[in-house]
Amino acid sequence: MASFGKITYTETEQAEINQWLTTSSRLQSNPADPSLLETLNTHLSSRTTLLGAKPSKADVALYESLAASVAKWSPEQRTGEKGLPNIVRHLDFVQNSPLFGVEKKELVVDPEEILYVKPMVDAKAEKERLKKEKAAAAAAAGGETVLADRSTKGKSVGEKVAEKVGEMKEKVVAAVSGEGGEQQQKKKEKKEKVPKPQKAPAAAAPLSPSLIDLRVGHVLKAIKHPEADSLFVSTIAMGDKPGTEDTSEYEGQVVRTVCSGLNGLVPLEEMQGRYVVVVCNLKPVKMRGVKSCAMVLAASPRLKEREEDHHAGPVELVTPPEGSKAGERVFFEGWKGEPEGVLNPKKKVWETLQIAFTTTDNLEVAFDAGVVKELSKEGEEPKTGVGKLVTESGGVCKVKSLTGAVVR
Repeated sequence: MASFGKITYTETEQAEINQWLTTSSRLQSNPADPSLLETLNTHLSSRTTLLGAKPSKADVALYESLAASVAKWSPEQRTGEKGLPNIVRHLDFVQNSPLFGVEKKELVVDPEEILYVKPMVDAKAEKERLKKEKAAAAAAAGGETVLADRSTKGKSVGEKVAEKVGEMKEKVVAAVSGEGGEQQQKKKEKKEKVPKPQKAPAAAAPLSPSLIDLRVGHVLKAIKHPEADSLFVSTIAMGDKPGTEDTSEYEGQVVRTVCSGLNGLVPLEEMQGRYVVVVCNLKPVKMRGVKSCAMVLAASPRLKEREEDHHAGPVELVTPPEGSKAGERVFFEGWKGEPEGVLNPKKKVWETLQIAFTTTDNLEVAFDAGVVKELSKEGEEPKTGVGKLVTESGGVCKVKSLTGAVVR
């Protein structure tokens, strides 16, 4: 039995549920309707459930209408270049999540069965290509203007060239004979500019957790790293604008590729479609041939004195509050501010601040200011206090069960 009976819905959400129930009825009578399936697949490309993140009876109705049909789909229909992978992912989520109470699982889904991966676009190369095309177009337009100007004056190209050669000849003769030297000297003197006074270097921003660019991320796809047993490679939407460096496009969204050492610690199926918190302004690094352009925050037990870290877990992903959207800013209460573009690895900003990331007895992720002595200037009272990790909309980010944990 579904366990979301106590969830309340707005009038708009209820209307959307009714629309999807109608769609489910149409699919039940014709589960191969290409138009409806394509629309549904596109809709689910950026959503975990039909409403976005909130479960409803519409998800169950869709499962009952399509599961038997999708179970017979070929690998090409599921994940081929023209396949419908988002429908498969959604139905698999419904049948495996205890929220929906599906008793009979009709689908068998292999998370590693990926026949087609959209090639990544090098944003920098694409920007350079567009720039060259624009310059070429401008040059062509300029050439047309020059030719038009010549034709209006009634002079041929040969006449124009002859005039130009004559002018250059006169200038050379004048320079050899010394004539016009004084005028050239005056022009040279005019062009010489007084050097501008140099500006003082900008003061460095004071150390603060607000320098770290934390955002809500939506994992659209996660696979095992082909060259590293401990890594997952995730495709995550985190609110970047089109053309941002180190991004690509996946299923109509701007995304980054992120490598995480979670293989063996978090089930791969739990990564699919979930929302996470990501650090977005660390310098990208290559991990076994794959460029990782962000980091997923996760919690693990704090080591005891002299205890070695064997990376055996448990590990719990930091989860933003329900209803969070990809790209939403995340910050610690009391430390809101503008993050840096890219953290300078030499300044060790992340390493200095990360040691204060922890979890409370209420499973809330927080920043313990008293741990970082560098937050206070010499002679000042040490900064103290614990600030919860919250989203722009006000919800608190949490973990499942670990208290007093290390978060990184």
